[in-house]
Amino acid sequence: MNERHSPDRMKRSHWWLLGGLYVTQYFGTGFFLVALVAILRQSGAALENVSVVYLLGLVWALKLLWAPWVDRYGSRQFGHFRGWLLVMQMAMIGALLAIGRFDPVREFSSVYALCLLLSFASATQAIAVDGLVCRLAPPEERGVANGLHAAGGLLGNLLGAGGVLVAYPHVGWAGCTWILAAGTLVTFIQLLFFKEPATQHLAAPAVNVLRRLWVLVLQPARRGWLAMILFYPLAVSLGYALITPILVDSGWSLDRIGFVVNVVGSLCGIPAAMLAGHLIRRVGRRPVMIGAALLQIPGVVVLAVPLLGATSTGHVAMAVGMFFLCYNPAVTVISTLMMDYAEKASPATDFSSQYSLYMLFSILAVTLGTAIAGQVGYQAVLGAAAFCALGMVPLSLLYRHEHQTSHGNDFVLVQPSTQASE
Repeated sequence: MNERHSPDRMKRSHWWLLGGLYVTQYFGTGFFLVALVAILRQSGAALENVSVVYLLGLVWALKLLWAPWVDRYGSRQFGHFRGWLLVMQMAMIGALLAIGRFDPVREFSSVYALCLLLSFASATQAIAVDGLVCRLAPPEERGVANGLHAAGGLLGNLLGAGGVLVAYPHVGWAGCTWILAAGTLVTFIQLLFFKEPATQHLAAPAVNVLRRLWVLVLQPARRGWLAMILFYPLAVSLGYALITPILVDSGWSLDRIGFVVNVVGSLCGIPAAMLAGHLIRRVGRRPVMIGAALLQIPGVVVLAVPLLGATSTGHVAMAVGMFFLCYNPAVTVISTLMMDYAEKASPATDFSSQYSLYMLFSILAVTLGTAIAGQVGYQAVLGAAAFCALGMVPLSLLYRHEHQTSHGNDFVLVQPSTQASE
């Protein structure tokens, strides 16, 4: 049977593989972003010092710097993107096993360095996965693919930062890293049975990142899309930065935080992301974009519940579940639009360039939000997050119409006076 994918649909086996890859690229990183923050805070570290942990995510914001190498170089024997995925999976497993040999408090520098390696490997895996999806998924399935992306990340968060963190009091630090490594190994085995569809040679001779950024987001005609990328993540990032420190300061245990934030929260976010993906396919990008912007407002405001003293498990679970339910449609739709812009010759670079800008502002917001909260308090930062959520509504309303380009679905952000008929 010909291994070239159908232009109309992806194989079922491809969906299963993508789901596994999306889970494992967030599996270990999600655990450390939550566990290290909680463990350091419990040991008495100041919020200003705890905030450095969130900088692990900065690697994801910088992945555009080496994304052209993933597009340019690949293995003919193992498959262009599959070769990268196999190497990164092995690197992630090795880093996880090594991290377990160090104490996270007394040997924080060593743990942090290995976490940086893990973050680099998972970010590079994300580049390869996104490039693979851009080539495999036809435009009408990109919404579902990005819904799976968001849902897979949440499931990785649920299993890694939720389930494994709940197990931490029972199996210890080293035991947690072994569980994370074993989970990553499952996807590595999936890759062994995957044959990447034959494709033409990718980027030739090399992709200039700055030139691609100019074409994609920096030229004047794309200033609306640039604003969307930069400001869309601010509200939820500021809100997310506060959840774990607030609960630690309220006397919550690590396993309790892990269950409510990363299990309950993720269980609420997964169906929201998948539903948003299906709605994109059924009703289009613009309605989902506007609806997702509106949903961010109650999603951020509800985080005031624990700040008002309602810190029971039921109250916090309701607030956190609402937050995850309301922000994941935004992640799904904006990722779909980024994929629409990707050129066939440089899919990994184009998607990563846009997503890196998105992640950069998101990580900076999380880091600065945590540090500033130590100076001005949680309430002030949450108020800023609510203000950012309100600001996204008029920006999203500028989204007017979709049109077909030679590269798939594209969209235009225009002023109301120049609106084209849909």
